Amino acid sequence: MHCSNLIKPLSTKAIHRKTDRVWLFDLDNTLHDASHAVFAQIDVSMTKAIMKALDIGFVPATALRQKYWERYGATMIGMERHHGVNASRFLHMSHDFHAPDFVKPERNLAGLLQNAPGIKYILTNAPHEYACSVLDTLGIRHCFAGICSIDQMRLQGTFRPKPSPALMYQLLCQLKCKPTETILVEDTLKNLKIAKQLHMKTVHIFNAGTPFSSKHKIRPAYVDLRVKSVHELLRHPFSHS
Repeated sequence: MHCSNLIKPLSTKAIHRKTDRVWLFDLDNTLHDASHAVFAQIDVSMTKAIMKALDIGFVPATALRQKYWERYGATMIGMERHHGVNASRFLHMSHDFHAPDFVKPERNLAGLLQNAPGIKYILTNAPHEYACSVLDTLGIRHCFAGICSIDQMRLQGTFRPKPSPALMYQLLCQLKCKPTETILVEDTLKNLKIAKQLHMKTVHIFNAGTPFSSKHKIRPAYVDLRVKSVHELLRHPFSHS
C-alpha cells in the first residue's frame, strides 16, 4: 500500500536508552487532561467551522460534528468526504485558538518520559500545529523523536486516522519496529483494541471523569495495563521491564 511518510521529526535530542522498545503516545486525555478545558474549546471551534463552511445553524452543525466523529474517528473526514471541504483549512479553523490558555502543565512529566527506556513518538488524531503547541506548553516536545498527526494520516490519498488497522500497520512498517516491542498509550479503547490485534502492547489511561473512560469500569482483555495517568504509568515497573 502506497502512503506518504507518516512521521514528522520533532527532536533529534529525544533521549532513549538502547532498547527495541517503541512508545506511541496519544496526546489529548493521555499526556494531559484535555477534558479540563481543551475539548470544550475544540467542540466550540469545530462547530463554528462547520456552521461557516456549510452555512447552517448551531444545532445541525453540532449534530454533524458528533456524527462524523463517531463514524470516521475525525469530523474532518466527514466534512471532506461529504461536503468537499478542504481538510487542511477545516483543521486550522477548528483549532483556531491559543492552546496554551487551555492546557494545564503536568509536573515533572519531561523527566519521567526521559527516564523510561525506549524511543517515543506522538500518535494523535489532532492536527500537527495544535499538537506541537500543546507539547510545547507541557514542555515535553524534546522527549519525542517524531509525531504522526492527522495531517499525515493519508493512505493511498485517503485519510485513515486511528483506529484504522491499515494506519497502525503502516506506521509499524515505517518505524521498522516489532509489534511486541511497541506500546500504544491511549485513553480510547477502540484504538487499543486494534493495536492488540496487531500484537502491540497496550496501556489504557483511565480517568473515570472523562467521557471515554466513564463507561468502561472493567479492564478489557486486550488492555495490558490500565492506569490513571501517564505519571502512574512511567513510575510503574511495566515501563522499565
